[in-house]
Amino acid sequence: MKESLQTVVQKLQEKFGDNILNIAEFRDEVTVRVKKPVWFDTLQFLNDDPDCNFKLLVDETAADYPLREDRFDIIVHLMSIEIKHRLRVKTSTSERIPTLYPIWKTANWLEREVYDLFGVIFEGHPDLRRILMADDWEGFPLRKDYPVEGYDDF
Repeated sequence: MKESLQTVVQKLQEKFGDNILNIAEFRDEVTVRVKKPVWFDTLQFLNDDPDCNFKLLVDETAADYPLREDRFDIIVHLMSIEIKHRLRVKTSTSERIPTLYPIWKTANWLEREVYDLFGVIFEGHPDLRRILMADDWEGFPLRKDYPVEGYDDF
């Protein structure tokens, strides 16, 4: 792990303690899994702390695990342009999670995409509405329980 990322991980562990569920490194990529109650605070810290300096939200997406109680993983990919490091942060939720829009304005479009395709509600989002599917589309096509062949009412 790069020294700059070791510093980030160490600071996260010191600040959030048991709220950091897992830190994994695979193929030079570091993923941090956090508890949902500290989701927003963790990401605010990663943006604000000068040793972290993650000013760029590269992507925000989701993964659906319908057999789990908190069926969705929300995943963000962050980058620090100045320090030249990247980080992935994950948490789990049933269907609601705080928006990251106050930290990164880019979250506006990314969260609309996740809402449109998975149905995750981003609480506090300024304009949460469909962005890819038609306004009258029913369901969320990237959920695992969405029928592969679609619905019959075409």
